[in-house]
Amino acid sequence: MIRDLAQGYIALTKNFESLSLLAMRLILAYGFYEPALKKLTGFDGIVQWFDQSLHLPFPYLNAVMATATEVLGVILLALGLKTRMIAFPLMVVMVVAIVTVHGANGFAASQNGYEIPLYYMIMLFVLMTQGAGKISLDETLFKNWFSSKS
Repeated sequence: MIRDLAQGYIALTKNFESLSLLAMRLILAYGFYEPALKKLTGFDGIVQWFDQSLHLPFPYLNAVMATATEVLGVILLALGLKTRMIAFPLMVVMVVAIVTVHGANGFAASQNGYEIPLYYMIMLFVLMTQGAGKISLDETLFKNWFSSKS
């Protein structure tokens, strides 16, 4: 009886797998939206910040790559298009954010720590390994092209 209940529960929750992946994609897209918009609308300031405050090498190139990655990330995550492919560069952006901005502030998000970028990295890792789910353009456009899911 308990085994049947457990198996029933697992079967029931399995039905929500794609919905949970959709929710994760949309939350991440929303989370990257404001930083991407700030980079787009204040690009020269981002280049200066990368150079003068963060002391990143090649600040212009790094600003272009970060901006492009975040803007593409917002669009592709929201659509569920090339989700596995965009997840890795977004994870790299989060590593850079942790190392250059948040790491010295400790873990807590309330202290501008690395908590949120770490959560984003974990969610992106899930999407990279699991794909976008059935509620995605990956599924509808590429389902028949590749043998692995999204």
